[in-house]
Amino acid sequence: MKTAQLDYVIRVHENPADPALAPWNRLLAQQSQPTPFMRLEYFRALHESGSAAARSGWRPQFLSVWHGDEMVAACPAYLKSHSYGEYVFDWAWADAYQRHGLAYYPKLLVAVPFTPVPGSRLLATDEAARQVLMQGLEALARQQTLSSAHLLFGTAADHQAAQAQGWMERQGVQFHWQNRCPEPYAGFEDFLASLQREKRKKIQQERRRVREAGIWFEARQGAQIVEQDWDFFYRCYQLTYRAHHSTPYLSRDFFARVADTMAEHWLLFIACRADGSRVAASLIALDPAQGAAYGRYWGAVEPISCLHFEACYYQPLQWCIEQGYRRFEGGAQGEHKMARGLLPVPTRSSHWLAHPGFKEAVADFLAQEGQAMRGYVDELESHQPFKAPG
Repeated sequence: MKTAQLDYVIRVHENPADPALAPWNRLLAQQSQPTPFMRLEYFRALHESGSAAARSGWRPQFLSVWHGDEMVAACPAYLKSHSYGEYVFDWAWADAYQRHGLAYYPKLLVAVPFTPVPGSRLLATDEAARQVLMQGLEALARQQTLSSAHLLFGTAADHQAAQAQGWMERQGVQFHWQNRCPEPYAGFEDFLASLQREKRKKIQQERRRVREAGIWFEARQGAQIVEQDWDFFYRCYQLTYRAHHSTPYLSRDFFARVADTMAEHWLLFIACRADGSRVAASLIALDPAQGAAYGRYWGAVEPISCLHFEACYYQPLQWCIEQGYRRFEGGAQGEHKMARGLLPVPTRSSHWLAHPGFKEAVADFLAQEGQAMRGYVDELESHQPFKAPG
């Protein structure tokens, strides 16, 4: 593929295991938000396990930009035959296309499959290379006569590059916990003391119910998580989907692969009864270099009051405080997280539509939705769970 900048070459890779992508992780390390989910090992595990591959509706079309022998930009891209596993919902757009006799799928998606964690998506050595990458994405969409292209959960630099190409912006919100700065919390009790009285009492009551049920937790990190632990976690993970009459996106083979190639990025909390029997598990992803932790998956083999809050919020927050981590991201959606000290954080996505009429209609919709979202975030901000300063 050629661009207006004749000294750049753009390549399309149909497999993240393509040897030509070897410089990927080195390029990722140069970005402002290099989350572990953007590592090449993560994408290879998704692809090779069949979790995100052509047969599951995720056909890789990774792009790389070359200046001579140097890879100066790259991004994960997929041809999608559905909108599952994205967390930025465009089902209404697809329905509108269908009602007008037009094909919405396949579409081009720049994202990490099943992972709504904000971070760098357009890996680039500089802004010029990032713009060439954006041009390549649009050129690929046009060449394949796709309905649209989408960039999800990128950084400010990513979405600025998209807007420079005329893409439309969409706003969302997540809930993240931040360690106190410049003086971090001394412990979980110190964190509780910073909350308003009613929020603090609610957390204390929820934790007490779990203790009264005779539940204690074991935390295992990296190589400490053995195969039997992963097996138990996956059983819990499956049960969560089964309870919602759904099927897990990720296979057991996927977790085996990331356990082998990315062991240092995983933390597993296992809930046990007094007799040592296991009842629940919560998997957390870690970015030690950034001091960030990410709540990912959980499940339980039996219902226990407040166990979800303990496994997915209080145990990870306590661990983050003890280890000096700066941030814990609780995943997509969930206003209930505010009462537990996670505050609203805006997220962004960018969208390109080929059809002029639909592009205009979606632009109007996004303008109205964006105004409503800003009002929603302002409303959330007015219900801070923390004590007022002083």
